[in-house]
Amino acid sequence: MRMRTSATVAVGALGLLALAVPAAQANGHYGDTAITKVTVNGGKNVVVGTSAVKKFTVVVTGKDNSGIKGIDIELVGPGFGYLTPDSTKCSGSTCTASFSVAPKVDLPYSNDVAGTWYVDAWVDAKDGDYNWKEKAGSFKFQRAASQTVNAAPEPVKKGKTITVTGKLARANWDDFKYHGYTSQPVKLQFLKKGGKTWGTVKTVKTNSTGTLKTTVKASVDGYWRYSFAGTTSTPAVNSTGDFVDVK
Repeated sequence: MRMRTSATVAVGALGLLALAVPAAQANGHYGDTAITKVTVNGGKNVVVGTSAVKKFTVVVTGKDNSGIKGIDIELVGPGFGYLTPDSTKCSGSTCTASFSVAPKVDLPYSNDVAGTWYVDAWVDAKDGDYNWKEKAGSFKFQRAASQTVNAAPEPVKKGKTITVTGKLARANWDDFKYHGYTSQPVKLQFLKKGGKTWGTVKTVKTNSTGTLKTTVKASVDGYWRYSFAGTTSTPAVNSTGDFVDVK
């Protein structure tokens, strides 16, 4: 990932000391300042595709008897992944840092940055106290995924075999296209017409191109789909349901 110049907006007199703290410094604090809560993207994974800009926030809540003056945040991940905020605003004890990731600007040849990321945070209090904490929070920074399905023939006679094919693919930040996700277990699921709950029929593994193919016996009308549980680098994804009319 390209290292971006910090665009952090200081709140009040955040101070050069906070902005100059190296990421490798150990955790530390002075006084009674504490970091009590860190929330990234509303508690959801940060999923980035091949073209659209992904915007998300990191909300940090601090505590100090004098009140919170400001905060400095860095996000660090695998493959030398590193992000700084576009802006930071504080209200009371809570500070919100806004981030944006443009795949074609920030992620060329950076598939290896997908995975578990951490929030490094420095909180300044109004009385000069502070708290610096590496890995104050964590989240998954993931490559967007897609899943397709096709069940055939349609319609089919009861008791006959249908073939269910599909493809699991994910964003590739080398060429900004979607490529098959290979050797991944994917569940084939069925929902009976009029039903409410999907049931797993079997697990199928994607081949060298991300393709899925298996056969099942048709017994009643219903929908077939492939369901991928996700990995650290790739989010969970379900295909739409493909209806099969059983005669």
